[in-house]
Amino acid sequence: MREVLPELLRWWRAGATVGVGTVVGTWRSAPRPAGAAMLVGPGGEAVGSVSGGCVEGAVYELAGSVVADGVPVLQRYGVSDDDAYAVGLTCGGILDVFVESVSSTTYPELGEVADDIEAGRPVAVATVIEHPDPARLGRRLVVRPEQDGAVGASGTLGSSRADDAVTDDARGLLASGRTETLTYGPDGERRGEGMRVFVSSFAPKPRMLVFGAIDFAAAVAHQGHFLGYHVTVCDARPVFATRSRFPSADEVVVTWPHRYLEAERDAGRIDSRTVICVLTHDPKFDVPVLEVALRLPEVAYVGAMGSRRTHDDRMARLREAGLTERELARLSSPVGLDLGARTPEETAVSIAAEIIALQWGGRGDRLGHRDGPIHHHTTGSGAGLVPASTAAEGVAANHPD
Repeated sequence: MREVLPELLRWWRAGATVGVGTVVGTWRSAPRPAGAAMLVGPGGEAVGSVSGGCVEGAVYELAGSVVADGVPVLQRYGVSDDDAYAVGLTCGGILDVFVESVSSTTYPELGEVADDIEAGRPVAVATVIEHPDPARLGRRLVVRPEQDGAVGASGTLGSSRADDAVTDDARGLLASGRTETLTYGPDGERRGEGMRVFVSSFAPKPRMLVFGAIDFAAAVAHQGHFLGYHVTVCDARPVFATRSRFPSADEVVVTWPHRYLEAERDAGRIDSRTVICVLTHDPKFDVPVLEVALRLPEVAYVGAMGSRRTHDDRMARLREAGLTERELARLSSPVGLDLGARTPEETAVSIAAEIIALQWGGRGDRLGHRDGPIHHHTTGSGAGLVPASTAAEGVAANHPD
């Protein structure tokens, strides 16, 4: 939804009604994730995508019908049946798309939700996509983190019991940045069935912390920005840590890396989605920051650059500093997947590939040499990574130091 929000907001503010199709569930090799959205504007404009082209035409037609009669529809694509809209996905996947009409009347909270997203404030939107009572379809609840005893929710799903149950669960999803469809009884009973609620979480961007203001760091920062991270580059040397050298970074900080990481930890700005890349391969910088990083209770990924010799020396120094084997097993070193990378840009792709593989459970194999599904499905829905317990060999040859 983020990618189509500017256009949706523009039409919403102009008083127009927009058809919105949102992916709310996927199976097998569905091409777009839950939360992907497509708009059909008041002039018939199509914005966004729910399937990468497979079923956009069908969703476009359905959105027009929904805008005309005002009745939301939950439609499954990729299953053969007698429904004219149930066209097959060429990729063989299955996806559920919830199609609704959005206007200032049907979604009065959209402006505030957009303000939260723009400001980086966490907010979740829970929408009833299936219910035995058709009048409950499309009901919406906007949920924010509870602060200072405030309720932090607006709208209603039709009953206080349902509102309370979904608010609690939505806050849990929001805390980890997850988007999911939840199932309840018709009145919000946790053990029941009949009501399905799609919870779209808009958490602040996950963080990528890059330590070491070297040429490889500029390429890694660029990759991190491309993948949607809020990127910070940190180095104690002001002559190297400059905005001009790292135009893709959201911020460049001049201080000792371990002091910066300690301060961010103490301020509560490190979470289970944070990835940490230590690229200095200089023990006076990387050993202190790795001591802090590997002891963080929640962190998605910790990788460190260097050759085999650098890695062995680093591990010995970390053991001398008192780190346990369990803590050391969280370190991905030498950092990256084995892509044969040589240049800083290629190495950055190698590091990004390792982060993605750990996030989704991939092995880094060539897809053409494997059988089975293309996409991996994890219980965390991409909320956090599983730290690598064994070192990848991707860029070791690039660093003979």
